[in-house]
Amino acid sequence: MNPDDRAGRGEAVLIAPSVLSCGLLELAEAVGAVEAVGADWLHVDVMDGRFVPPLTFGPALVEALRQASTLPLDVHLMVEEPERWVEPFVAAGASVVTFHIEATRHPRRLCRHIRSLGAMAGIALNPATPPGFLEYVRADVDLVLVMSVDPGYGGQAFMPETLPKLAEVKRLMTGGSGVLSAGEDRGRGGPREKVLIEVDGGVGPDNAAAVVRAGASVLVAGSSVFGQPDPAAALRALQRAARTAS
Repeated sequence: MNPDDRAGRGEAVLIAPSVLSCGLLELAEAVGAVEAVGADWLHVDVMDGRFVPPLTFGPALVEALRQASTLPLDVHLMVEEPERWVEPFVAAGASVVTFHIEATRHPRRLCRHIRSLGAMAGIALNPATPPGFLEYVRADVDLVLVMSVDPGYGGQAFMPETLPKLAEVKRLMTGGSGVLSAGEDRGRGGPREKVLIEVDGGVGPDNAAAVVRAGASVLVAGSSVFGQPDPAAALRALQRAARTAS
């Protein structure tokens, strides 16, 4: 599956359950349950203990997920020197590789390298990072991840100030309220014909519709799915909530 097929055509909001909130002993069973009821991606939070305090997953987990699931794997690098980790994670099976713009001096070069390896290139913005930083790279990025919590820990509350930021990111990346025509000139770093806007942190059924209306096309869901007693039922509730935005 091409990871951006559905949202890229404007057909649906994608839901990406985050395995950070799933116990490792139950990971295979939980992933199978959410895949069976229509999860679109699996989100993998990679933390190095330096860019953020925790230490989490490496390429071996991505490789194991690739063997266990057919879903696109959405790898979020919360690491210093992300350049070191792109190739190992793509080789392990990552479909999307997102790095933090705060973590590298050469974001455009890194986006192009990710795409040359056959993966989608994403850039993440911390809550305090303004959308204007995207001006330099928007011609080379496939996805913008807007952090709606401070990165590093699952289970945090959604920051409501993320909503106007999402709207600004969408305006900056698309040049307006929707997808541009195929003839739009992108060679000078102008608006993109198609770009996904992902939100990560505190997203659940109570705020999913507002997040989608603000501009999100991919919702990362950690504790609101894998942190619930029945992850499959929780995913269905989130899907229903996201659909009410239209």
